[in-house]
Amino acid sequence: MSVTRSFLSIAAVSTTSTRFASSSSLYLRRNPLSLTLSFSSLKLFFSTRSSSMAPSTTPSVTEEASDAGMDAVQRRLMFEDECILVDEEDRVIGHDSKYNCHLMEIIESKNLLHRAFSVFLFNSKHELLLQQRSATKVTFPKVWTNTCCSHPLYRESELIEEDFLGVRNAAQRKLFDELGIPFEDLPINEFIPLGRMLYKAPSDGKWGEHELDYLLFIVRDVALHPNPDEVADVMYVNREQLKELLRKADAGEEGVKLSPWFRLVVDNFLLQWWNHVELGTLQEAADMTTIHKLI
Repeated sequence: MSVTRSFLSIAAVSTTSTRFASSSSLYLRRNPLSLTLSFSSLKLFFSTRSSSMAPSTTPSVTEEASDAGMDAVQRRLMFEDECILVDEEDRVIGHDSKYNCHLMEIIESKNLLHRAFSVFLFNSKHELLLQQRSATKVTFPKVWTNTCCSHPLYRESELIEEDFLGVRNAAQRKLFDELGIPFEDLPINEFIPLGRMLYKAPSDGKWGEHELDYLLFIVRDVALHPNPDEVADVMYVNREQLKELLRKADAGEEGVKLSPWFRLVVDNFLLQWWNHVELGTLQEAADMTTIHKLI
């Protein structure tokens, strides 16, 4: 495939660890609203930890043994991050650990559905930035996907419903965590929510996704410093290069795999929305009333 790849150097693990250890304080400095809300967020967090809607996040002895080989960084995130549980109308009903929200056994038995977001970042040439997930990711390792995919967490700054500010805050935070994009390169008001979709997808016999996913578009030229704990590779693609990537994934060539949520967006929305990227009319494409159920 004649893809113009933007392979970007990966920082040394020691440097990355130092930089990401300070990400929380940098996030607060760059986001005044989060700074204002930080103390009340702590109160909310601790007051709701014992909520009856949040199942226990403590792993059993069997789980401990089966997860012994899990990467230390991913394991920490699995148990520390609290996802936002919602119903199929996107109403918040509680919270639970990232671990529980991605266990297919719990997803199926309790119908756990959590809020997520998928960012599609385009540069000034209208090329889309893709990432390949790291080999240490618990779900869908080494697959190619859109720019950034993650979850708003159960904290006050990321629960804000007005103007979808909570999801936008989470997107800004995670783009820094995964790709090292400085906060000043990603103004909150330039994230454009275009739609929401609900989907379910197994990763392997144990893990999977059941998400109500916000689809956020942004057009910016940014500086990239990928975090190797999260990202194996990155590249910008135009439409034709994306089509070639899809062809290779469908044919099973070169081991190319795509994330299921990315493929759903490509098949249902992306090429039409790409027209709006090129025309500068993304706001005209937005439909945040409909929840597209693609199960």
